[in-house]
Amino acid sequence: MAAKVGVDTGGTFTDFIYVDEQGFNIAKVLSTPDNPAHAVLTGLRQLSPSLTDVNIVHGSTVATNALLERKGARTALITTKGFEDVLEIGRQTRPDLYDPFVTKLPPLVPARHRFGITERLDYDGQVLVALSQDDIVAVLARVVRSRAQSLAVCLLHAYANPENEERIRQAALQLGIPVSLSSEILPEFREYERCSTTVVNAYLRPVMQRYLETLSGQVGGARLSVMRSNGGIMSAERAHEQAVHTVLSGPAGGVVGAFHCAREIGYTQAITFDMGGTSTDVSLCDEQPRTTTETTVAGCPVKVPVIDIHTVGAGGGSLAYLDRGGALRVGPQSAGADPGPACYGKGHDITVTDANLYLGRLHPDWFLGGQMRLDVERARHVVENFANRLQRQPEDTCQGILEIANANMEGAIRVISVERGYDPREFLMISFGGAGGMHAADLARRLSMPDVLVPANPGILSAFGMLISDYIQEYAHTVRLPADVFTPDKAEAAFGDLEDRGREAMLAEGVAPEDIEITRFVDMCYMGQSFELMVPFGPSFVEEFHRRHERRYGYEDSARPTQVVNVRVRVVGPSGAAYESRRELERPGDGRDAQIDTRRMFVADAWREAPVYARGRLQPGDRFQGPALVTEYSATTFVPHDFSARIDGFRNLLLHQE
Repeated sequence: MAAKVGVDTGGTFTDFIYVDEQGFNIAKVLSTPDNPAHAVLTGLRQLSPSLTDVNIVHGSTVATNALLERKGARTALITTKGFEDVLEIGRQTRPDLYDPFVTKLPPLVPARHRFGITERLDYDGQVLVALSQDDIVAVLARVVRSRAQSLAVCLLHAYANPENEERIRQAALQLGIPVSLSSEILPEFREYERCSTTVVNAYLRPVMQRYLETLSGQVGGARLSVMRSNGGIMSAERAHEQAVHTVLSGPAGGVVGAFHCAREIGYTQAITFDMGGTSTDVSLCDEQPRTTTETTVAGCPVKVPVIDIHTVGAGGGSLAYLDRGGALRVGPQSAGADPGPACYGKGHDITVTDANLYLGRLHPDWFLGGQMRLDVERARHVVENFANRLQRQPEDTCQGILEIANANMEGAIRVISVERGYDPREFLMISFGGAGGMHAADLARRLSMPDVLVPANPGILSAFGMLISDYIQEYAHTVRLPADVFTPDKAEAAFGDLEDRGREAMLAEGVAPEDIEITRFVDMCYMGQSFELMVPFGPSFVEEFHRRHERRYGYEDSARPTQVVNVRVRVVGPSGAAYESRRELERPGDGRDAQIDTRRMFVADAWREAPVYARGRLQPGDRFQGPALVTEYSATTFVPHDFSARIDGFRNLLLHQE
């Protein structure tokens, strides 16, 4: 068995899990936002002095941060003449409908770098105005003068006929810059989303290429793979070309790892709750992780398949402050890795982590397994100063901070459950991330969710998810046919091309032909609708569409004609990193042998002495009643007074509301 390493770069910590024939090791190091590769290399060298023959799977925030901070490459856009401003005009939808002072983010490509070229296809791909070679030469000369570092090409209706885009690419090879074609990145109709997704890919390609080539050069003989936003992995070489598929790379690994833990104990309905230092990511899994093609990152529509994750700016490092009206606010601003929360020894402002420490929900001597001692006095000083500004008691102040953070995270869970027709009471909550265990029980109480699962090593579960992910490629193409015309013959023709591309991609990743699995989907709508639902393709795909439409929107109309808009295939190849936990026999116990201390905690409006357990010493079958703390290397779990806890045969910590 070759050694494998999962690496998740977060806003505060970078997490690692190393697996070989001997077992596994984990590590967390403070992230280095100015140079993420530095933290990655530091952690890798801690786990393995020699990286020869090691497979590394990396969840990177490089693409996400480049979008958020607008630090991508200088990009030029070539489009059909007359459509240069599609990228800026966008849609009529406004994210802040009632905000008269809303400021729209500028497009990634400014007007001076958007170039029109004379050509025109109709919606079926038939040539209306031919593209001339002289026009190609002229427009590429303008690209050269713009000093562009990357080029996006998005011509009208290129999804139906990519020939003109391909001609431009062949001519642009002489420029020596990467070229992204909409007919390859997103061969689907809807001009704005296709243009935006292609531009995002072009904007990120040089950034990702520099980062991954630098990292590959420093990890020696290791093989480097990158987590995709859809929950699969791809080689670093493919990630250079498909940078847009990495914009939600890190959070996707957490969902994969969490759902794996849920399935091990027999659950197929789960809500994943990943609270880190900077943000919280939540996702709903119903039989499998849900994916979507309707995502906006940093104001840019990205219409590629991603795991359906909702993110809010609430994490352990989220800063508490007073707004201009004097109201208490928490986040989305974060102390990050530097300076970090006050209790880390350098910060000067109060964070969620400082509030948890003040209330006794963290043990200062057992943070990161005792390797990082928390600065209690510094945290107490910032808490009391902030409480004086509020003219409240420190305990009330800290509880208020946690209540606001919890309300923000509760709202995120309601978005992915209640607002989409799901009852959270029917789902298992899976809590992970470095800060998740301190808030999971409170959130479960607010949502009336009876059970919470905290996996072993919850602080590195995202890295674990990357380690066990398979190779996944997804391809789509617009067909726009009435469902009753989409005959089996037409379906075979439509899916065949996409499946061939998928098989070629899997063979390039080293997957054996017999191990490749392909699943078919269609995007469907009622005739006249302007949005679609993705439906598994099978003999009764129309009936399945009606059922899903009713669940999502509260009604269905089986008498109304339906349309197949896009065909999709999902191609999966095993990465060789399957991992099965060993189930142990549960023996009744009270965990007394695992108690390492007591801790004064503020619980139910009073200070109480509560036991502190070392999770590594708890045995399958141990049960105890809150209030209590459970400490381990990667995280701390708070068990409130109205919850019980037990360790199952997989060494998961299960919290149940009494």
